[in-house]
Amino acid sequence: MKFLRISLLALAALTANLAVKAQTVDEIVNNHINAIGGKDKINAMKSMYVESDMDIMGTAAPSVTTVLFGKASLGEVNYNGQKIINCVTADKGGWAINPLAGQTTAEAMPEEQVNAGKAQLSAGGSLYNYAAAGNKVEFAGQETVNGVKAWKLLVTTREGAHFVHYIDPATWQIVRTVAKVNMGGQEVEQGINFSDYRKTDFGFVTPWSYAIEFPGGMILNVTVKKVEINKEIDPKIFEKP
Repeated sequence: MKFLRISLLALAALTANLAVKAQTVDEIVNNHINAIGGKDKINAMKSMYVESDMDIMGTAAPSVTTVLFGKASLGEVNYNGQKIINCVTADKGGWAINPLAGQTTAEAMPEEQVNAGKAQLSAGGSLYNYAAAGNKVEFAGQETVNGVKAWKLLVTTREGAHFVHYIDPATWQIVRTVAKVNMGGQEVEQGINFSDYRKTDFGFVTPWSYAIEFPGGMILNVTVKKVEINKEIDPKIFEKP
């Protein structure tokens, strides 16, 4: 009887602990969603158009990212007169053109990259309505990143992509994301550090500065210059040429 009583107590403690973790995940996610504008703003977003400047090994490269939420995203970078293009769609895969890699015509994007890229097709990101979207979010405690003791959330999307989001408990903004991506047939981790969050005219809050970490120590710094929400977008720009 004593063993049974101890076992029941242990089970009750475990159940309570799991419940606390579940509530903690939802609390963190809800605070984050409110910090970036709230559900009403996110639900009203149909598109986002972003102009940025990239610093690629000391060379300035203007870029444009166009997202039609729920449908497709297109990223264009002009590097020394050569245009690098990446496109991800919700139901037709993805394609890319990268003349720096000898890829002068549009080629199909690997499925792993497409699945990872689909996270940006949601206006609120992979945490927004995560359960309804088929994503799994797990609470993994706290970890210090960039001087912030951040909440750590592990995300697995319904397509099988994996992300780790670090959220600042003071601002509830994502300060760092680590994604597992496929490069050259190998799975590697890629980190992105976000900063300089600003509220757009629409009321949505987004980072205006971020640094993308690549294997080998290379860092791509991006400075946002312009953000337009709900700009009219021609769906034809996402079609593979």
